Amino acid sequence: MTTDRLSELTAAGVAVWLDDLSRVRLSSGGLDQLRREKHVAGVTTNPTIFAKALSDADEYDWQLRDLATRAVDVEEAVRMLTTYDVRWACDVMRPSYDRSNGVDGRVSIEVDPRLAHETEKTVAEAKALWWLVDRPNLFIKIPATEAGLPAITATLAEGISVNVTLIFGLDRYSQVMDAFLAGLEQARANGHDLSKIGSVASFFVSRVDSEVDKRLEKIGSGEAKALRGKAAVANAQLAYERYGEVFSSDRWQALADAGAHPQRPLWASTSTKNPDYRDVIYVEELIAPGTVNTMPESVIHAYADHGETRGDTITGSYDAARQVFTELESVGVDMTDVIATLEREGVEKFEASWEELLDGLRKSLAEAAKGTGRPGAAAKSNAQAAAQAGGNA
Repeated sequence: MTTDRLSELTAAGVAVWLDDLSRVRLSSGGLDQLRREKHVAGVTTNPTIFAKALSDADEYDWQLRDLATRAVDVEEAVRMLTTYDVRWACDVMRPSYDRSNGVDGRVSIEVDPRLAHETEKTVAEAKALWWLVDRPNLFIKIPATEAGLPAITATLAEGISVNVTLIFGLDRYSQVMDAFLAGLEQARANGHDLSKIGSVASFFVSRVDSEVDKRLEKIGSGEAKALRGKAAVANAQLAYERYGEVFSSDRWQALADAGAHPQRPLWASTSTKNPDYRDVIYVEELIAPGTVNTMPESVIHAYADHGETRGDTITGSYDAARQVFTELESVGVDMTDVIATLEREGVEKFEASWEELLDGLRKSLAEAAKGTGRPGAAAKSNAQAAAQAGGNA
């Protein structure tokens, strides 16, 4: 008999989400097929994903021509194009949303990454995206920057569901959970139904190994090289420990009694960057109840082919994970600096992807207005540049 490995993963408490979206995937029925056949229960997007998707001329030409005819500016055009796709994806994922009572079936769209350090503008854009898409199973992605934390609270207080993105460090993750609890407390005071508000906290994984491994290689000692490929999983395991502490507290219980769902940890950036590592390591080593793992389609298929679900691989790992951090410090890796670097670069990469997306779209709109060439073609080279700048989430 064929083993349904993704079904086993789901049964172990891990929600399988797709880290990708495009008009082609929607119009071909590919997303619905993944939902039906591969247990995909949610979708995440980011500026790099949209830059790549919008380079497909055939699927977007008609909308580009209409936008050009209306002479809309590029800022409005990008929101019309991306929210169209996200709204469609929300409708495709609606069965998962209904079946899970609003826990899964979510689709994420990110606020303009150039607003990452501006609280009020982030909240305003989150509200605009919420009514533009107008679907209950939407998540608004807000980065976990210092300015993002109060924006998370304020957005949740409006009854808007939030995917907190670009979390790399444990202390920032604790601040994110506090912002979530404060947001729900304010939402309750504002009269919102807490059972309708969802949230995940996107804790990035593989990028941690990429940065730490680079530093370990530079140190060059045998002790340092022996620690390669260990930091990311240890970091995520300790994040789950903090999750358990917060969501067993009296403060959380008061919100749960009012109908609230916990803010689940979402493992992001789970494709393996180092070919020497097992291609599904960031799935197999991060299995625990109440988690989400958002994967590129290639990782979903890899896990379906040879992934091993060995039960809970996080709970009980905390002492070993702390030992990894102790050893990293002993060989000279400054994890505080690692986390600060990753957060700064994460914002910069998404900003670069967004600028490339706007630049390609601006050219495409100009071509459509002239009625010459293929409107979407100008975005292709820009999408390639954006993918290099943003990397895989």
